[in-house]
Amino acid sequence: MAVFQQPARTGRHLSRLFCGALTLLLLNGCSYFRDTSPFTEANDLFSKGNYSASLEKYEQIGEKLPAARDRVLFEKGVILAYPKNGQKDYQQALDCFQQLVRDYPESPYRQNSEALIFTISNVVLKDATIATQQAQIDTLHRELAGREGEIAALQENIKALKQKVFAVATRSGAVDRILIEKNERRLTLLAKGEAVKTYRIALGGNPVGPKERQGDNKTPEGIYTIDARNKDSGYHLSLHISYPNEKDRKRARELGVSPGGDVMIHGIKNGFSWVGNAHAEVDWTKGCIAVSNEEIEEIARVASSGTIVEIRP
Repeated sequence: MAVFQQPARTGRHLSRLFCGALTLLLLNGCSYFRDTSPFTEANDLFSKGNYSASLEKYEQIGEKLPAARDRVLFEKGVILAYPKNGQKDYQQALDCFQQLVRDYPESPYRQNSEALIFTISNVVLKDATIATQQAQIDTLHRELAGREGEIAALQENIKALKQKVFAVATRSGAVDRILIEKNERRLTLLAKGEAVKTYRIALGGNPVGPKERQGDNKTPEGIYTIDARNKDSGYHLSLHISYPNEKDRKRARELGVSPGGDVMIHGIKNGFSWVGNAHAEVDWTKGCIAVSNEEIEEIARVASSGTIVEIRP
């Protein structure tokens, strides 16, 4: 006889389904009726969790008391489908309930047997569906695991191709414009109007709006140029931009404040290079534009003094 074993992954799901159906029937152990008949010993064995011995005892009762065969079938079906029974067998439980319905149409156990047939059939169907879906997931996981090396190689190829594109784009000369988009936290190098590479950036700790005064921790907005370089900066390889421009000075005069200065594109603070690209997770500068050390070295190679720096909101 075929045995439908319950997959370990779905045990909790199936237990909830079947326990709900059995709760109304089994408030006082396995036996449908409490009595002192020959069923008492079998019911006690069930209550103690000795399910195989309980099944054997019910089988013996069925042989000795043919008139009670419908009850034996019902009790055996319950044990075979009971969620806590480690040897449960839904197919054999169905066989018991179906035989009872077929052979004993007037049995007081018929109605509950029909309800349990419906419940167990749904459990088995859902179990099979879940098992099929899990098998498909496992197959996809194996296929993905087998292609991890291929994916890693493709990622390396993409990285190498990006480097080649960057090298070709800048071979004939330096980039002529640096575009900084504050909202997107993005710095883009442009050559003859074409973007050749982008970088994630960190800004001043108070990034919304243009810089107005010294100490406001804002990153400027406007058109500037790279007007100086500092290889010995406290922040790796700084490129100074020409803030404040005339518009910035006028705004500061109207506010009666100093516009401030020393705004740069730079790398990580000296001694903290290990942070790498993770630095861009927060805005941590005092108004400058920060990239990683590797990135500022690359930008400095292709962005000469005089390169336009446009900073947008």
